[in-house]
Amino acid sequence: MPGRRKMPGSPQFGQNVIFSFYLQTTATPSGPLGSLGGLLPILLIFGIFYFLLFMPMQKQRKQQKAMLAGLQNGTEVVTSGGIIGTIVAIDEDKLVLRVKPDNVKIQVTRGSVASLVSGEIKKAQS
Repeated sequence: MPGRRKMPGSPQFGQNVIFSFYLQTTATPSGPLGSLGGLLPILLIFGIFYFLLFMPMQKQRKQQKAMLAGLQNGTEVVTSGGIIGTIVAIDEDKLVLRVKPDNVKIQVTRGSVASLVSGEIKKAQS
C-alpha cells in the first residue's frame, strides 16, 4: 500500500536509516575551510594550552636550573622542605647548609633547593 507508513521494526525502515546516515557522512564539506573547519577548533585548543601551560613551565624550569647552577658558598637558600640555611660547602650535587640558631650543619642535594632567601625572610630572621 502506497499510503502506509513504514514501522521501525520493518526491514525497509532499517535500510533507509542506514542509507540516510551514509549520505550524511559522505557529504562533501562546504565552506571556505573545507575539511579543516572541524580540525581548526582542536588545533586552537592545543595552541592555547601550549601558550598558557607549557611555555610558562619551561621558563620556570630554565630559571630554576640557572639558579641551581649559580649557587655559591655564603648564599642563603630555602629548601623544598622549608629549611632556611647558608651554604658552607658545595660538592658536585651535594650542599652543606648551616642552619641557625644552633649552627647545625645539614647535607642536602642541590635539587632540594627551592629558592634563594629574599629580603623579607632575612628581616624576619633577625
